This record gives sequence, C-alpha cells and structure tokens, in this order.
Amino acid sequence: MKKEIRLALVYRDMWQSSGKYVPRVDQLVRVAQPIIDIGCFARVETNGGGFEQVNLLFGENPNKSVREWTTPFNNAGIQTQMLERGLNGIRMSPVPADVRRLMFKVKKKQGTDISRSFDGLNNPANLANSFKFAKEAGMIAQGALSVTHSPVHTVDYYIGLADSYIDLGAEEICIKDMAGIGRPVSIGKIVGGIRKRHPDILIQYHGHSTTGFSVVSSLEAARNGADIIDVGMEPLSWGTGHADLLTVHEMLKDAGFILPDINNKAYMEVRSLSQEFIDDFLGEYINPRNRFMNSLLIGPGLPGGMMGSLMADLEKNLSSLNKWLVKRDKAPMTQEQLLIKLFEEVEYAWPRLGYPPLVTPFSQYVKNVSLMNALQTIKGKERWSMIDENTWGMILGRSGQLLGELGDEIKALAEKQNREYYEGIPQDLYPDELEIYKKKMDEKGWDYGQDDEELMEYAMHPQQYETFKSGEAKINFTKDLEARRTAKLAKSDAHLPSEIFVELEGKKYKVTVDNGDKNETSSKDTKTPISTSPSGEEKFVVAPLEGKFYATKDNSDKPVQVGDKVEIGDTIGYIEAMKVINAIKSDVSGTILEIYPNHGDEIEEDDQIIKLN
Repeated sequence: MKKEIRLALVYRDMWQSSGKYVPRVDQLVRVAQPIIDIGCFARVETNGGGFEQVNLLFGENPNKSVREWTTPFNNAGIQTQMLERGLNGIRMSPVPADVRRLMFKVKKKQGTDISRSFDGLNNPANLANSFKFAKEAGMIAQGALSVTHSPVHTVDYYIGLADSYIDLGAEEICIKDMAGIGRPVSIGKIVGGIRKRHPDILIQYHGHSTTGFSVVSSLEAARNGADIIDVGMEPLSWGTGHADLLTVHEMLKDAGFILPDINNKAYMEVRSLSQEFIDDFLGEYINPRNRFMNSLLIGPGLPGGMMGSLMADLEKNLSSLNKWLVKRDKAPMTQEQLLIKLFEEVEYAWPRLGYPPLVTPFSQYVKNVSLMNALQTIKGKERWSMIDENTWGMILGRSGQLLGELGDEIKALAEKQNREYYEGIPQDLYPDELEIYKKKMDEKGWDYGQDDEELMEYAMHPQQYETFKSGEAKINFTKDLEARRTAKLAKSDAHLPSEIFVELEGKKYKVTVDNGDKNETSSKDTKTPISTSPSGEEKFVVAPLEGKFYATKDNSDKPVQVGDKVEIGDTIGYIEAMKVINAIKSDVSGTILEIYPNHGDEIEEDDQIIKLN
C-alpha cells in the first residue's frame, strides 16, 4: 500500500536562513492566502526562533505580527508551528521558568499549534519544561534532535535521545538537520530506529540544503518512516535554506508516496510576492553567498540558519580587520580569504570546545570564538584570548553537560581564570522574573497586553523591547536601511557622499556613510592603542572589537567609575557583538581618569574606553 506523506512550509526559516529580517506583518498577511491556495501544505512555520527579536529591531510589534499572520492558517485548518529553544525560549540566552511558561500560553492564544522545541546541547533536562509547558497551554509538544556529525554523535545516540524526549512527554519527534550535514543514510537509520521503537510517534524531517545532502536525506527519511518533510520555496529555497517544494514533491511522488497536488498558479504568486518583499527592503540584508550551496561547509558543519548573521558578522569584522592591516602597511584580506580562515578555525576549535551541536546558540558561540581566534592569529596574537561570557557559560556546564571532552588548553585557561564548573540543573540558575517585569511595566505605565503578551515580550527581550517602545528601534532601522541603499547605489559612483539626511516621522536625521575608502582617516583611526606607559603617564584601554558597549552585564552589577583603581585583568565593561557579550579586560593598571563611551553606545575596534594614569 502506498504511504501518504505530508509537507510543511518553513516560511519563517526561509527568511532567517537567508538574511537578518522577516517580512513586515502587512506583507505576511498578503502572502498567507496564496500559501494556503498552493494546496499541499499540512503545516506552516510562522514564528519562533529569532522572529520576535527581528520584529522588535525594525520597530514592529511581534505580537501583532504573530496574531495576524497565524489567523488565515488557523481558519484554513493548516497547523502552525514555531521554533522554541528550550532553556533559551525564543532568545539567545537562558530564560526563567515563569517566563517560559507564559510564552507557551501566549503563543497558543496567538494561534500557534505546535512548538518545535530543541536544546542546543540536546540536553533532555532542558526540554522537560518545554514539553510540560507546551501541553499545559494546549500546544503539541514536538522534541527536536539537533543533528550534527562528529565521533560522539552517532546513530544510536540519536535514537536513544528520541527515547529520552518521548519519556519526558514529547508527542512528536523532529530530526533537525540544521546544517544539512547529516549524511543521508545515517538520517534514514535514525528515522528507522525511532520508528521501530515508537510505531505511532509522528516524525518530521527538517534539513537545510546548505551542503547538498538534503534532497537525498528527505527521501531516506521518508522511506524509513518520516510522516512530514519540511520544504522551502523560490526565491529562498536552496543555498543556506531548504530544498524546494517542487523538487521534493516530485521526488516523493516518483518514489511512490501519496501527496496532494500543487496549485502552480498559487506557487508562482507566493514566489512573486516573496521576491517583491526582497526588492522592498529584505534583500538589503541577504548576502548573495547565502543563495548558493557550499560543500566546504561539510567540514566545519555550520548551520544554514546562522549563515545570514555569519556573513553580516564577517563583513563587519573584515572591515575592522582591514583597517587594522592597512594602518600597519599590511595587505588587506578578501571576504573569501577570511571565510576560509574561519572554516579552518571552526574545525580546530569545535572538538576542543567539547563538540556542542552546531545549532543556535552554540553554533554562534563556536563561530564567534573561532572568528576571534582567526582575527587574533592574523594579528599575531594567541588563540582563545577572546572567549565571550556566553561561551564560558557553555564550557562550564551552565547550559548542561557537553557530550565531548574539553581540550587541554580550554581546561588550563578555565583553571587560570579560576572558573568553576556547574553540574546542577541549568534552569535552577535562572530564578523567576515575571514579578520584576510586572513592577517595571507598572512604573512605566505600560499595559501587559492581550493575554499578557506584552509582559511576556518585555521579560523575554528586555533591551530590544525598551528600544522598540521608545521608537528608537524604528529610527535606527530606517537609518541603517537608507545607509545600505545609498552605499549600494554608490558602488559604481566615485563620489560617494559621506553624509546623508533621512526624514522619519517629520524629523530629519543625519546618517554617516562608510564608503570603505581605506585612505580616509577619521578620528576613530587615530585612537591610542593599549599603553603600558611608565607610571604617571596616561594609559588607555581600547575596544578589542566593535559592537555595543555596556558598562555592566546586568542591573545587579556595579559599573567602574572615575577614580576607581584598575588592575591588569580586571573587567571594565562589556561589548555586545555577534549576539554575545564579551568582557573587556584591562591590560594596564591605574586610576580611571575618564570613561568615554556611554552605556549602550556603538563603538569600533581600537576606540578608547577608559583613560588611566
């Protein structure tokens, strides 16, 4: 008897695997009905992951977006699914249990049917609450196995992991092949092994096409008992995204599976609308490289879902690196050269970091440390000199235990810095916070929102939410978008303006445009490097990388102040870069005379942070 198989459109992931942003709510609502009209989707991924944060970043309320975007699918009887990061909820850092519980209640009320929950370390203990809270809220609890390829991540390991998730309450299992590096035959064996042990469990395969394996993996998954296959659509299929609906549909039909027919007219309408959204503004944040598959990624195993942010980070760091090189009469590097250097460094660093699955947020941690290692070695410095606080949390077990053993140099560094390992339950490290955020909202006169959705949003993304509420997020996004458009137009123009004026809501803002002229010297190019001058002379601590400066990591910390004594190795502030927090350590000692950046200021590499004597 022929087997029926269903398809899920991962529309959210299509965008976030390609670039930084997702469409606005008005655009999402426009494309919903044509997606429904295609006629072959049992499920559509509408939200979760970074959806909330990127909405806030461009000044849009994510709660309004989720409600309006899920409604057409709810009415059509198509299930909606979201991506949830376990201990990290829908952000990049751990979330208190009461905030996680409220999130599931809100998402169900907003129209989301299924929570695909994964843990970056495949730690079952971190997902117990996800399954519990999802079912309490009336959602379907799906447990995702984060697939990676290493000596410790075997077929038997993943089959046993599925057993653990099901024992904890998972009602479905997803094979989350986020980097597309799961070898097809192994994917089939994992699915087959789970199916043999759990004949009635629903199994869904999610594979990015980054390395070229995903079409074959989809077929192997289907043949071995998968019920649903995730797909993408033109113009955002393939590359770091997902195999296209048309290819997967035809392949499965040829293999003897039963699927609903495709309405090609509706497919072309969705394709056309998605291209319109790209042309509107989203294309400014999509690196062309992300539209191509890359077999070089088989080695480092970095996931498609982070390649959009990776290329943006690489572009920014390349600009800083080349300024550093040019100032020292060294030849600048190309993006290709730095990318290959990064890939090589990931292959070196990943085993020494304990083989964390290369999925959010740990793929970002491995990438960030590897990129810092690459930049430091290019500058003639030692590896591991820039390990951010988030990565230390992973190393020390604050998110759960790593499957692999840490490298000797990491162990030695932890011992040198008197770092303590944690072996308890990670959730216990993050006490409840909802009452704190209720009090803050009461003091500000902010409404908790329908079903407490605004309270959830604030507690989940406090900094981004405050910036959104102030209107600053929309201003910053508009300025950045206009600067990108101007820079693109000026690539063929030798007379690129250094400043442009942007009008937003009746106010004019001046935007500085970086034209990439390596011969231009700005005030930031003349900053004094870290100095070890003789006693009595002025010394400076400068930014080790560019990003956003924070005087403290959280509200409980006390910032350094003028007059404070600083010793070598003391933390004098933090830089948020590439989605993680990096401590700024002083290389000099003395008394603080001046502190230059304000809390929240954007700073560049080599900018002076404090002056001492």
